[in-house]
Amino acid sequence: MKRYQLSVVVEKDADGYFALCPELQGCYTQGDSYEEAVENIRDAIRLHIEDMIEAGEAIPHIESISLTSLEVAV
Repeated sequence: MKRYQLSVVVEKDADGYFALCPELQGCYTQGDSYEEAVENIRDAIRLHIEDMIEAGEAIPHIESISLTSLEVAV
């Protein structure tokens, strides 16, 4: 079994938690708790990668992940 390291973004809003994997277009989910959202995105990523392998698509290889926040004046 091959392992992949991918980034995940989890955001909290009024309805719960939203999780996405930026490297896999369209790979996102939600959950009522942070833990549920993380488990759901883990499943979504696994299914997404299985579909990509079956279709013969290349799986992204990430060497560096950076997260920052910016202040923007409007």
